[in-house]
Amino acid sequence: MKVKEIAIGAGVNPDTVRFYTREGLLKPTRNPDNNYQQYDSEDLRRLRFARKARQLGFSLPEIRQILEQADDHHSPCPMVRDVFQQRLVEVEREIAELQQLRSRMTAALSAWQDMPDGTPDGHTICRLIEHWDESLPDDGWKE
Repeated sequence: MKVKEIAIGAGVNPDTVRFYTREGLLKPTRNPDNNYQQYDSEDLRRLRFARKARQLGFSLPEIRQILEQADDHHSPCPMVRDVFQQRLVEVEREIAELQQLRSRMTAALSAWQDMPDGTPDGHTICRLIEHWDESLPDDGWKE
């Protein structure tokens, strides 16, 4: 398969194929007649796997490590579970932080409805940002 063909088969664009080839995840051969890269079914399997792993949030180094373990006939599944459990904790923390940010943004937008526009006067830059939290109870948002 040529770049375009394997890209279509894996549901990615040709640049993704080229990227994973440069990164060493795919190992095409060269067609001696035209020097084009030729991909085989194993490359297609690896490309589909990499796409699915990326959809689950695995990084390129993690995908490389998974493939290397599989290439060495060692099950990468225990490592996948460990990485995934750690990643889930990180994602849940990020979601909590984003929910807090959303609450601050909602509160600020509500407070801004009644605040007048100000002109920088040497004492303030933007009153909206500098004073949005003055009417809020101190619950850890103020720094």
